[in-house]
Amino acid sequence: MFQVLLAIIYLAFISLGLPDSLLGAAWPSMYQELSVPVSFAGGLSMVISFGTILSSLQSDRLTRKFGAGRVTAFSVLMTAAALMGFSFSRSYIALCLWAVPYGLGAGSVDASLNNYVALHYASRHMSWLHCMWGVGASLGPYVMGYALTGGHGWNMGYRYIAVLQIVLTAVLLLSLPLWKRQRQPDTAVSPCPEGDTALSLGRILHIPGAKEVMAAFFCYCALEQTTGLWASSYLVMHCGLSTDAAAGFASLFFVGITAGRAVSGFLTLKLRDTQLIRLGQGLILAGILCLFLPFGTGTALAGLLLIGLGCAPVYPSMIHATPAHFGPEKSQAIIGVQMASAYVGTCLMPPVFGMIADRISAALLPLYLLLILAFMVFAHETSCASSRTAMAGRPNHA
Repeated sequence: MFQVLLAIIYLAFISLGLPDSLLGAAWPSMYQELSVPVSFAGGLSMVISFGTILSSLQSDRLTRKFGAGRVTAFSVLMTAAALMGFSFSRSYIALCLWAVPYGLGAGSVDASLNNYVALHYASRHMSWLHCMWGVGASLGPYVMGYALTGGHGWNMGYRYIAVLQIVLTAVLLLSLPLWKRQRQPDTAVSPCPEGDTALSLGRILHIPGAKEVMAAFFCYCALEQTTGLWASSYLVMHCGLSTDAAAGFASLFFVGITAGRAVSGFLTLKLRDTQLIRLGQGLILAGILCLFLPFGTGTALAGLLLIGLGCAPVYPSMIHATPAHFGPEKSQAIIGVQMASAYVGTCLMPPVFGMIADRISAALLPLYLLLILAFMVFAHETSCASSRTAMAGRPNHA
């Protein structure tokens, strides 16, 4: 039965990836129909992100009180309701209002599911699950494209995804008994009993290594999101490609992430989480250095692919290592603040580079990514050292 639940979680990750790329795919049609400036997409994204950050910070409290299964099911239901609300919206204000439950649902389910998998399943599943999220995120624009080309409009695209989320909610509700049948996990840690006292943000920040791992997540998502958002503009403004060609070639970054996470699942059989993180950081460095090389478009494209491959193992491996580094009793709280930090990095750092590109040059993208990578490596290594020292002092630490 535990494998049945794993299959449901895989399905959940695919379904959860579906709405994440919808706004970008639909916005060219949406802003014209709503009669708002094209830049208003940023405001809508910020509302979603704010809700996600807030719910991520509350995930420890909610999961301890209701359990991972109930939190996941309710969060997906909230997301489905928000997407359905999007599909009936006819104004920008209405979209902003529906964006609130959209973000709240996304943050809770992200933190709860990631912690559950980190506690109960081997590292390879974490990599493959995030690969499945990439599959869902890649399929979302195709669903929206089907709605648009069929003459149904962007509203129907959101409605299609909402229906899929409702079906997933039903599956999750039927699976609730399976979430309680916990076995000894494949990992080296034991599950944390639900119902214990949740940790406040102040207490979390005093845990050795917590602030540093939050900084590492901030930097990782800042790097990933900045690359994904600005790769196409970099290829146009610095490498001289046409907009159509640049859009296609920029997808190499996402191809690298999705394919890399599929391969990372097999690498976990030989490498530990920390080794995979360092391997990924090394590949990211190699990709950034390719962007610095003055040998034309070929090296730039190779660089984007390498950065994507390098990003692939970092995020899932950092999440999966959390119970081992901080203890299973603290993992949900730590993963909650990790998710919140990740979304803050996603919100803040890509716009910062946008200002740099506008006022100086888009050619500074490699340098910007290199600085973020340096901070990420420093924060991760410092966090590992701090948490290792703290865990060594625990009476039952092996």
